[in-house]
Amino acid sequence: MELKSFSSNSVSTFEVAHVGRSSSTLLSSFKHKVGVRFSTQFKCRRGLYLRTYSASDETYLADKAVISSVGSDNHAVETSSHHINGINGSSSSFYHRNLRVLDAFDDDYGGVVIDPNRIPANPYAFAPVLRLSLSQWKKMNGSSHVRSQHDKGIILHMKNLTFELSDDLQGKKGIWLKLPLEKSDLVPIAVKEGFQYHHAEPGYVMLTYWIPEGPCMLPANASHQVGVGGFVINDNNEVLVVQEKHCSPGTSGLWKIPTGFIHEAEEIYTGVVREVKEETGIETEFIEVIAFRHAHHLAFEKSDLFFICMLRPLSSKIIVDDLEVEAAKWMPLVEFVEQPLIQEDSMFKKIIDIFVARLGKRYCGLSTHQIVSKFDGRTSSLYYNVIDNQDINCVGN
Repeated sequence: MELKSFSSNSVSTFEVAHVGRSSSTLLSSFKHKVGVRFSTQFKCRRGLYLRTYSASDETYLADKAVISSVGSDNHAVETSSHHINGINGSSSSFYHRNLRVLDAFDDDYGGVVIDPNRIPANPYAFAPVLRLSLSQWKKMNGSSHVRSQHDKGIILHMKNLTFELSDDLQGKKGIWLKLPLEKSDLVPIAVKEGFQYHHAEPGYVMLTYWIPEGPCMLPANASHQVGVGGFVINDNNEVLVVQEKHCSPGTSGLWKIPTGFIHEAEEIYTGVVREVKEETGIETEFIEVIAFRHAHHLAFEKSDLFFICMLRPLSSKIIVDDLEVEAAKWMPLVEFVEQPLIQEDSMFKKIIDIFVARLGKRYCGLSTHQIVSKFDGRTSSLYYNVIDNQDINCVGN
């Protein structure tokens, strides 16, 4: 059997990976037994790949002997119809099937993002395809010959055997693998090949693989959660306050401003309006951010950004959210400030002081302004304040 070329450009290297007990002297025996004749000019689009796998230490070669040639259509072909005898009379055979490099696209940083919609759902089909894809995405100058720690065996290099290396295989760094919930059976296979957990959402888990030697340079998972609180005060100098159903013993009985977390891709100013509406039924208009707090090692050991916002009420009738809120009401500002828990806590007290200063026009918060950046062409919310020196008023939108 002779493998022919399909391209005129080539580089010199060929790799045989043998798992089990073997040595370089077996190669000549392998060619004799199987009757395979290798041409000295192997040329193919993606390279030539030969790997043998051993089921036990009692076989010379493998349960599976694979000769793969990856063509321009990203397919690898495994040859078949030959047998190799083991030292205890066991035998193994070549078989034929097509393997395809996983469909993926390049990111902007020299990495690869695997298409989650084109991943085989069958674990037995996924394992060899993932292994083949990893071998193609690794750097060819040194790192392509560094196998996963799970690959045990001897790597033999055959000189004078050449194949073409496509430019798009050069210099790959990080690999992103998104596995949907329905394909969770593939997670152990990816982990075994060296992938690591990056983050998880309700519908998927994201794994990554860093190819170059040295520390991984892929961005870490999100480090912060973002919360908001709404200071809503009406024309009667009353503050909209709530008592939560689920709270720590230390805050039991406290009347507090409505708070919550913003959603993914939600603005701060829309998130706080939504939270107030959900907990109390009050419609509001965002005025500005009057302060924010930064804390660390909170829920799930994440950091926390909490934005305190000033809102203007557009309605007055309270409708309590029975799931989260025990009670809600309009509370006189003086009564709200004089609560023992407010007076005893330096953080609460400082926030109240800032809010009162804002009402007295001695302080300006940060209003939101929509600005398009030339770097990404997107509209972003920039928060800053502008003061009219003539009447000491904060100028918002």
